[in-house]
Amino acid sequence: MTVQITYEGDLRTECIHLQSGSKIATDAPTDNQGKGEHFSPTDLVATALASCILTTMGIKAQDMHIDLKGTQADVTKIMTSSPRKIGEIKIVIHFPKLDLEEKQKIILERIAHTCPVAQSISSEVVHNVIFEW
Repeated sequence: MTVQITYEGDLRTECIHLQSGSKIATDAPTDNQGKGEHFSPTDLVATALASCILTTMGIKAQDMHIDLKGTQADVTKIMTSSPRKIGEIKIVIHFPKLDLEEKQKIILERIAHTCPVAQSISSEVVHNVIFEW
């Protein structure tokens, strides 16, 4: 088992990562009867995609002796209404000042699009990733 989740009531869950003990609370969003005081489950999907992209790029960057420390991602999740689901995830990745060759940028961008989360999300969900070098 990886995570244990308890429904706390009032459309809130507590999720415990068993290996580390880290906790995440979720709430239903305010536009779907929730309090919106924590990440919603669909926020976590969008967040997981961006985090996975940065992590896999970081792994490849280490292999290439490139330091991506300070790289940030802005994430926007766009829901559809009928049925209610994630329709699009927009991610803008902002890199610190890096002296990279074009080939290195292409390699890192390709890695981003093949991260495990990207490959796990339905192809019906648009992944709009912008790289700001």
